[in-house]
Amino acid sequence: MRLFVAGQTPKSIRAFANLKVLCEEHLKGRYQIEVIDLLEHPEMARGNQIVALPTLVVNLPQSVRQIIGDLSNTDRVLVGMALQKVG
Repeated sequence: MRLFVAGQTPKSIRAFANLKVLCEEHLKGRYQIEVIDLLEHPEMARGNQIVALPTLVVNLPQSVRQIIGDLSNTDRVLVGMALQKVG
């Protein structure tokens, strides 16, 4: 999964921390987080259709999902990562 950020803003730092906690709880040892700073690699925004930051991009077998924000809404993130069913 890729986390797109714009520098070390408080929101970007929270997003990474929240994602790390969720991954440790639900994917222990089975995940890799790639952090892409668009201040350093702006060309990555267009190719990945990033319109807001921070954005988590999860490549699932059947689709690609984007979750925007600081990832503090655990249920929303888990559904977006296909680790929990809606409801």
